Amino acid sequence: MTTADLAQTDINRVATLGMRANLESLYVLADKLYRRNPREWRKSGATSQAQAMTQLRAAVEGRRSVLALQDLRDVKALSLSLDPTFNGDRVAAFVFSLSDTIITAHGGTTVFYLSDGLDAQRIYNAARNVEIAAWLLASRRDPAGKPLLLANEIADVRNVSFEREFGKVIGRLDLLAEMLDEKYRRAGIGYVQNLLGAQFLQFLPVR
Repeated sequence: MTTADLAQTDINRVATLGMRANLESLYVLADKLYRRNPREWRKSGATSQAQAMTQLRAAVEGRRSVLALQDLRDVKALSLSLDPTFNGDRVAAFVFSLSDTIITAHGGTTVFYLSDGLDAQRIYNAARNVEIAAWLLASRRDPAGKPLLLANEIADVRNVSFEREFGKVIGRLDLLAEMLDEKYRRAGIGYVQNLLGAQFLQFLPVR
């Protein structure tokens, strides 16, 4: 147990662990996308894929937008990263904007304490945005008619590892949104139960 643990409720801890896992899933996606689309990391000015990944992690964790996104954030950055005419490092732009969308939905932070408020609707919306982004990545084509990024298939063999990683992120976000919604519902029920119980908690006569 640490001092920080004492400043976290159960839901704070779940949100913190979920955020950590979601960012790691996005890094896994970035690595897979770079491996299938090596031309993208070269656009970033990096000398290797490993350096490109290091730069991406630093941008995500420092919340510094990647250069090609022109200082756009969350869903606006996500839209640009999926624009067929976008010429920058699409992998870095896509993964950074997804992470920024998720972090923004959580109130702009990645570690949560008693003083932090989480909005179930915003987190639910973030999950839907990840779904939409995954679908657009799989379906959109560039001006030459090629996929924006090679992801879901290798030759004629179906590769579902990308979909699986997207699914993990979506599932964690949906679970947290449901838990937050249930938290407030249970708080309301508890309040009503206390009110009702107060009517019956009367002292019994002793004479």
